Amino acid sequence: MRTLYYNGDILTMENSNFEAIYVENGIIKKCGDLKQLKYSISNDTELIDLHGQCLMPAFIDSHSHIASLAKTLNLVDLSNSTSIKEIIERFNKFINITKPKENKLLIGFGYDHNFLKEQRHPLAIDLDQIPYPVIISHTSGHMGVINHKAMELFKLDNNVSDPEGGKYGRDKNNQLNGYLEERAFIELAANNDTNDDLKKQLVEALKIYASYGITTVQEGFMKKEEFELLDSLAKDNKLYLDIVGYIDIRDNQKLYQDNPAYHQYQNHFKLGGYKLFLDGSPQGKTAWISKPYLDSGDYCGYPIYQDKEVKEYVDTALQEQVQLLTHCNGDMAAKQLLDVFKDRATNTRPVMIHCQTLRPDQLPQLKKIGMIPSFFVNHIYYWGDIHLKNLGKRANEISCLHSALKQELPYTLHQDSPVIPPNMLESVWCACKRETKTGIILGQDEQISVYNALKGVTINAAYQYFEEKYKGSIKEGKIADLIILDKNPCKIPIDDILKINILKTIKNGKVVYTKDIQ
Repeated sequence: MRTLYYNGDILTMENSNFEAIYVENGIIKKCGDLKQLKYSISNDTELIDLHGQCLMPAFIDSHSHIASLAKTLNLVDLSNSTSIKEIIERFNKFINITKPKENKLLIGFGYDHNFLKEQRHPLAIDLDQIPYPVIISHTSGHMGVINHKAMELFKLDNNVSDPEGGKYGRDKNNQLNGYLEERAFIELAANNDTNDDLKKQLVEALKIYASYGITTVQEGFMKKEEFELLDSLAKDNKLYLDIVGYIDIRDNQKLYQDNPAYHQYQNHFKLGGYKLFLDGSPQGKTAWISKPYLDSGDYCGYPIYQDKEVKEYVDTALQEQVQLLTHCNGDMAAKQLLDVFKDRATNTRPVMIHCQTLRPDQLPQLKKIGMIPSFFVNHIYYWGDIHLKNLGKRANEISCLHSALKQELPYTLHQDSPVIPPNMLESVWCACKRETKTGIILGQDEQISVYNALKGVTINAAYQYFEEKYKGSIKEGKIADLIILDKNPCKIPIDDILKINILKTIKNGKVVYTKDIQ
């Protein structure tokens, strides 16, 4: 299979300019002058006239949860709900359409108490209006609520103790009220059933990622269920995008240790290393921060583990020479991780995920270690106003990208899907504009250029995966993972980036997505 792309903007992410690129059998073979390339190629080469459109490397997802996104395709979507009443109405509509079996657990996702009229989480008594066992997850993925039917289903009673790094909500009489936080929620929400429907849904999820121009995807928290799902799909050769999975280091280390074949890609699936959680979310006020949340007394959130436990997990990853991705939203969680590493330089490229309140003064320590900050920069738009309410002036330092750039750190950008859709161009816009929903510019000094933002979803993301030699840019010898955009992001006003159409997504030289233009 041979293809020549020409007559467009070719954004290489290599500070190089070419008139055309030639792809053969999924590899970028030649880049250069159009006339010379036309002269050197065979007659059966397909000629692709870009008509002034932009060709660039495909996007690389540096952190998300594809299995969780797949699961949401069969759940009740609660995103953008404005009241508890609306949440209940969406469930009732779902029930009327799907007609679930009696006592079937119904799952909703994506509510955000910050934007509900009641300015609180729903409680069990609210969800009891739904005549089924119900569990709903907060948009952050760090908390949720169940009703009393679900308590019966899960065999939860008032005698249950809070797990380490989590808690069960209770009323004034110390009775469970349905609210679940951090590990109490995460452990309950885990579903151990892998079925054919979920396999189909994951294939559908691949289509979603491809539609956003993504050819390398992450499963950022793998237990046995997720591993068996992706293992099965890989063996059936149903994966057409690369998927990199990170194993839960707390309970599932053996999954990584017992599957050495997957330490390299097998039919588009590989294990990248381990995943560790150290705290919660800033919008849910469970992120562990150094100074109290505003109007919360001396409350600073809390850690999931003690330092000794974190050291054991870090030591395991370092001894095995395995990459470790660590969830740190709060600056104290970041400090805990950095202190445990103790400036030990490593070539395993550990990643600090989210980095919401990571402070600029903490960045030199990341550099000493060789740790990569991966920023959930879209927080600025989606929850920036909430962060201002909860953190005050400290919110201006959220996602300190420009500071990371000055430290010459290879930062990446992510969306943590299914928290939000895997829209890389929106992340680029957020990194450049840093505008909240109400139009406030949050931390102007931390704005970066469009080109530097694009590095965070291409060449830097390839580096995060140890794949920079064959992904992340347009260069001879690299894999032809490409996208065609209707506009060059670097040549238009920043706000117009949100209007760019991804016309085609190309994986290993083959088109895996084409936009349906009406």
